[in-house]
Amino acid sequence: MPVVRDLRVLLRLRDFRHLLAVRLLSQAADGVYQVALATYVVFSPEKQTSPAAIASAMAVLLLPYSVVGPFAGVLLDRWRRRQVFLYGNLLRAFLACGTAVLVLAAAPDWLFYASALSVTAVNRFVLAGLSASLPRVVDAGRLVTANALSPTAGTLAATAGGALAFLVRLLAADSNAPVVLLGAVLYLCAALASLRLAVGLLGPDHGPDHRHPRLVEALALTARGMAEGLRHLAARREAARALAAMTLMRFCYGALLVMLLMLCRYAWSDRESDGLALLGLAIGVSGGGFFVAALITPWAVARLGTHGWITACAGIAAVLVPALGLPFTVAPALVAAFVLGLVTQSAKICTDTEVQSRVDDAFRGRVFAVYDVLFNVAFVGAAAVSALMLPPDGKSVVLVLFVAVLYTAVALGLMRKGRRFT
Repeated sequence: MPVVRDLRVLLRLRDFRHLLAVRLLSQAADGVYQVALATYVVFSPEKQTSPAAIASAMAVLLLPYSVVGPFAGVLLDRWRRRQVFLYGNLLRAFLACGTAVLVLAAAPDWLFYASALSVTAVNRFVLAGLSASLPRVVDAGRLVTANALSPTAGTLAATAGGALAFLVRLLAADSNAPVVLLGAVLYLCAALASLRLAVGLLGPDHGPDHRHPRLVEALALTARGMAEGLRHLAARREAARALAAMTLMRFCYGALLVMLLMLCRYAWSDRESDGLALLGLAIGVSGGGFFVAALITPWAVARLGTHGWITACAGIAAVLVPALGLPFTVAPALVAAFVLGLVTQSAKICTDTEVQSRVDDAFRGRVFAVYDVLFNVAFVGAAAVSALMLPPDGKSVVLVLFVAVLYTAVALGLMRKGRRFT
């Protein structure tokens, strides 16, 4: 198979392998840490979870990224990306240990959220840097395949980390502290793995007159830098269209995830441990969809193009989400989890490729930071909308149909604009 052959070629590239190792360890740690947060908010025996509580937690943890994200982009275009991976992961390991101490000390919720926010805020720098660095270790002809392998492998690593976290949580007598410490260990491993990359390998490139600005000066340039990045993106319509479509699909994914959390917590289980195990199974099945997306997306893009494949993914979701979701039973929901993993990750691979291919290297950090901000705002918005629509047991016909309409709008919008530009 051509995909398998291209994957073998990519894995023979030393720098690509080293960058991939940093991604896998970083995102595995993210998966562990995210499960620790989710189980603390949703599955703690002493808490009565509601959609509003989940939305509030997501807002606390994700909305500040709308502020952090632009700073991440401006600084990423000035800092050595390899150093971001090293020091960012070391900092997260230290902060995660602090979060574990707060869990053991039964600290107030606001203090736990503040600590968790400090860990996940650094994530904006690391993930944006990983995406911006990929074109530095592979040639343009294999960028689609690299995007199919690298971010998808990272998502699978996060899924595997989450599954391991679920197991540790179930074995640790309902304590989240061992799970958080496991994440800290993985963050430390990611920092050590980054040492195998040369300091200047990943860029960014600067002219001979470039100087590293002081931090205050860099922050003062944030507004101008973001405006430049947005103008740069706006001038590249194909990348902007893909990013807009991916943002709406991310909203849909977030809304359905909140519904799944509530179904696992209340409608499909009587005990917190049973609901937690069921949620872990659903996430694992969705991870299978990510894996299949990595295999078929290069083949599909070769035949349909990136926008054509995003359109097909949105159309598939528009049909299958109501068909599989409206019964509100476990088996169809697990199939839906696989489908959503497949279409969402396929669309993300295409969007990553569009942005990387059409955005200049000097602007990639800023544009991927915008990408990251849109992801988080869409996810928090989805949680807020879900809080208004979902009943206590999570069964909402209105929400399922609303999401299906959004997927349909994405597919029809891309088809119409595709005809306009051809």
